[in-house]
Formats: sequence, structure tokens, C-alpha cells
Amino acid sequence: MHRLLRQLLAAAFALAAACANAQAANAPSSGAPEHREIEKLFRSGDTATAMQRADKAIAERPRDATVRFLRAVMLTELQRTGEAVDALTKLTEDFPDLPEPYNNLAVLQAAQGRIDTARELLETALRHDPGYAVALENLGDVFLRLAQRSFERATGAGRTDENLQRKLKVTRELAGARPRP
Repeated sequence: MHRLLRQLLAAAFALAAACANAQAANAPSSGAPEHREIEKLFRSGDTATAMQRADKAIAERPRDATVRFLRAVMLTELQRTGEAVDALTKLTEDFPDLPEPYNNLAVLQAAQGRIDTARELLETALRHDPGYAVALENLGDVFLRLAQRSFERATGAGRTDENLQRKLKVTRELAGARPRP
């Protein structure tokens, strides 16, 4: 789980710029340099100050999708998963055309075993950006986990042939990798 969260944070910082570009078309923001400073504080380990700065920026500019997204990622890294889920969900409601919050929310849902919900969220992200490579990869991981679940159910229902066992083994090995944020 920690590896997944570290990947989530690293990718989210990279995606913050994409989020800012999409936001610029939908909701003006003057906080671009500020999100970089917040990111710098967080990466340096000053998480309390980074969160305070993010909260202040959001209070001043509640339509700033970039800082709100960054705050959700920081909550995830701080293992405040419930708050991160709430923040990402609110982002999908306020900015339904941004694919990144759906992707990150899907990663959190998958980590909690909610594979069907993760699939739906990734499909939504891809409706907004069909070329979103990370979401495509994550959807592939989710499909692997769905396949694994189906093969396990078939085994539990009495199917024990060699072909099914081979499929189950391969999907278990491949599904061991976590979705990427």
C-alpha cells in the first residue's frame, strides 16, 4: 500500500500541471506559482505547512482545481484516505471534465478492494480523456483483478481443470502489481 501511495503522490505532482491546464479553460486561477510552493514544502517534509498553505489557498480560491487536487494527493500520502476520497469526490462533482481526480479516486477504491467502483471511475476518466495512458494502464490492472476474481469463483464452483488453474496463476501474478495514479 505504501508503494502505491508514493506512486500516487509522484504522479499527482506531475499531473497537477495537466490539471492546471484543463482548469484554465474552465475556471480561472491565479494560484499556479502557489501550487508549486505547496508541492515543494510537502516534498521537503514540511507537511503541516503545506497543508495549511493549501487550505488557505482553497479558502481564498475555492474554484482552484489544481490546489484542491494537490491537497487530495497530500491527504492520500498522509494516509488520510477518507479525507482524500471526499476531496477527490468533490473535485469530480465540481470539475466533472477533469480525468485526474477520477483516476486517483479509482486507485484508492481499488486499494480498498472496490474493483467494480474503480472500473467505473477509470472508464469515466477515459471518457474525458481517451488517451490518458495512466488511466488506461490502471483499467488494465483492474480488468486483471476482475479476471482473477472470476477465475477464483470458477475454481470455487468446482472447476479444477489445468487451463483454469494456469489462468488463475497468471492473473494472480499479474494482478499483484497495484494500479498507478
